[in-house]
Amino acid sequence: MAKTAQINMRVEPAQQAIIARAALVQHVDRTTFIVNAAYERAKEVLLDQNFFQLNDEQFNDFNQALDMPINRNVKLKNLFKEKSPWDK
Repeated sequence: MAKTAQINMRVEPAQQAIIARAALVQHVDRTTFIVNAAYERAKEVLLDQNFFQLNDEQFNDFNQALDMPINRNVKLKNLFKEKSPWDK
């Protein structure tokens, strides 16, 4: 079995009650309910950063913007020369 990581949290009593009721409705324990809900929401958040839908008009506008010549941006060029905070 894979190792697990511990997550500790404190919640308001009203929040705990609602979570407990929802877990009961789904026939799972609170931990399973919370982990499943957090995991699904995390995937949505990350997917939202990588995937977006456009209608035909929006798609054409987006492609035209991508095809436009690039303006020289010295500040952006200098920024890309710097190491990322996680690489420092």
